[in-house]
Amino acid sequence: MKQTLSELMRMSKICRMVLATCLGSFILVIFYFQSMFQPVMRRNPFVAEGCCGKGSRNALQELYSPSQPELSGAALLHQTRRDQVADACRVYSTSSRKRRVLTPGDLKHLVVDEDHELIYCYVPKVACTNWKRVMMVLTGRGKYSDPMEIPSNEAHIPSNLKTLNQYSIAEINHRLKNYLKFLFVREPFERLVSAYRNKFTLKYNSSFHKRFGTRIVRRYRKNATQDALANGADVKFKEFAEYLADPATQRDGPLNEHWQTVYQLCHPCHIHYDLVGKYETLEEDANYVLRLAGVADSLRFPSYAKSTRTTDAMTAQFFSNISTAQQVQLYQLYKLDFLMFNYSTPSYLRLV
Repeated sequence: MKQTLSELMRMSKICRMVLATCLGSFILVIFYFQSMFQPVMRRNPFVAEGCCGKGSRNALQELYSPSQPELSGAALLHQTRRDQVADACRVYSTSSRKRRVLTPGDLKHLVVDEDHELIYCYVPKVACTNWKRVMMVLTGRGKYSDPMEIPSNEAHIPSNLKTLNQYSIAEINHRLKNYLKFLFVREPFERLVSAYRNKFTLKYNSSFHKRFGTRIVRRYRKNATQDALANGADVKFKEFAEYLADPATQRDGPLNEHWQTVYQLCHPCHIHYDLVGKYETLEEDANYVLRLAGVADSLRFPSYAKSTRTTDAMTAQFFSNISTAQQVQLYQLYKLDFLMFNYSTPSYLRLV
């Protein structure tokens, strides 16, 4: 009797195990066939999974998987620009092949907007004043509404915007992975001439005249007057070009941010930028960013004064006054910016 009872209990246990196995297999089959009929989406490794924590899609998700069909064309354009940067880093940048840990100093140009999950790397002479104004509106939580009501000098006060180097390593990594990272670029030599015109030909920039102008005059001008040596207020573009091309300048330390390369300012071979805007299509690209962030209905990017803009023809005129050797040296200095951001070699250059 005891043996029969034991056998019955063993049989019951076996039946429960078989039933559990069958049920588990049945559930797996359901999930398998369900997945067969769900649309296959190409997952981008830089898009955070799950909800963005705000009950809606964030800018990064909207960029890689547009919910609005009219944004699909822009998404393809920016995919092409991302590919261009990646190809240039892989082929031309020797430093990109080396493992390198970015320091906090490398991240000081990356402005963070927590509310809209954006990271913007600002590049001087590429509408960065207006972009900083816009970022102050985005991060001000109602303190500002119109970017152009913010004085330009206030936009450049460091404490008015938070940069990525102010976070812990874990916080930095989280934001680099989950926030939309963007920058704006410009034809390298137009940007260079624009920086020269602004910093060396305008009287109000006396701090630049003292800091850089006097050094340039002292090094590269023969028979300089005492006034020029003391004030550095009349630096010629030819002297500025010689200063940039001089190996001694490189040994002095990093170039000033106004004429430093985008490659050195924003580190696009180490930081994966999701969106590369261009100065040549500034308003279109800028407003696309705002649309991705979900604020386009209340905020537009400010228009800029085209009458004072440094043009290609103006840049060609400045470069006509420097030697072939200097032209070659400057091109080598800014070559990666030309290649990464798909700018053609200027026709006015004498490189042979």
